[in-house]
Amino acid sequence: MSWDQAVERAMKNSIPRVYSILEEHPYLSDLAKRLRDKKKEVINNLEEYVEKTLESVKKNGGTGYLASTPEEVREIVYKIVGSGKRVILGKSMVAYECGVRKFLQEKGNEVWETDLGEFLIQLRDDPPSHIIAPAIHLTKEQVGDLLEGKLGGVDKNSTHEELVSKVRDFLREKFVTANIGITGANAVAADTGSIVLVENEGNIRFTTVSPSIHIAITGVDKILPTLEYALIEAMVQAAYGSLYPPTYINVTSGPSSTGDIENKRVRPAHGPKEFHLILVDNGRFKASKEPILRDTLLCIRCGRCHFHCPIYRALGSKWGDPPYSGPMGAMWSYVLNGDGKPALLCAHSGGCKEVCPMGINIPKVLEYIKWKSLKNGNR
Repeated sequence: MSWDQAVERAMKNSIPRVYSILEEHPYLSDLAKRLRDKKKEVINNLEEYVEKTLESVKKNGGTGYLASTPEEVREIVYKIVGSGKRVILGKSMVAYECGVRKFLQEKGNEVWETDLGEFLIQLRDDPPSHIIAPAIHLTKEQVGDLLEGKLGGVDKNSTHEELVSKVRDFLREKFVTANIGITGANAVAADTGSIVLVENEGNIRFTTVSPSIHIAITGVDKILPTLEYALIEAMVQAAYGSLYPPTYINVTSGPSSTGDIENKRVRPAHGPKEFHLILVDNGRFKASKEPILRDTLLCIRCGRCHFHCPIYRALGSKWGDPPYSGPMGAMWSYVLNGDGKPALLCAHSGGCKEVCPMGINIPKVLEYIKWKSLKNGNR
């Protein structure tokens, strides 16, 4: 079955559902506007908010880091993890951006993606094809064939429920025996040092709580002034990503703790004894200084722009630098890698701009990248 057929199924499931969600819960559009204002405030004062976030993490008993490059991210992670560990990953595009999973495997660790889509593409050694739904290029039948070959007990004729159950059974033992849990963050609150994660499967809750060490890796663009707005970002992303209400919203503020003896807060308790937050630059600070390009940092990674773009529907994950594909991926490919070639493919249909919850004028940003890219000799 072709890419066209796979994405057509996904579009039919997603696009009408977003419009229905926004009609049923009109407050979400208002929250998106408020969120945009606060994200702009952080982008305009990025260094200040990074410093404040790291201070807040320390107050909570965690350890914060600012990494300039993917190489620095991997160095920090390796110092924490070492070798010979079992590591479970919650979906993190920034961890993928920095090559964390394969790096840890090369260092002698057993590493498993726990998000269902990420798990499937790990088994296939595929790049993610969508920012929210990384295995969107796979049909149910292809998933059945894949799991039949890798895990057994199911095939292409199995139901969606049977396929999900097979993966659940396989990963359950990994969750309870893992030494390290690594996640991303949908948002980070500067005032409390908290990270907010939104999910539906429950794998992120396992990943943040079951292992003794939790590492969160995310971009500096995910910082918001307060925990209130970090929670708002989780709500808005879930809605515009077509899954609202989300099954789970997780807040982590340092290692586990208890106050049950004389109301004195003590760390750790039943959960992780260590919490590490790695904030990643990798071109984001530079982008924040450019008046047009900086709007890329407003992106909340909801993936809505993908389905309204004729180029993405034609090319899929081939458009952009994995894990960033689609219209938003064409922007991020340039911010992170200086790669202007994806922007050159933009047809400027304008659909992405119309549906972006942050009101990013994506065609304008891509036009700017085209100009810079052509100026530098790319054709």
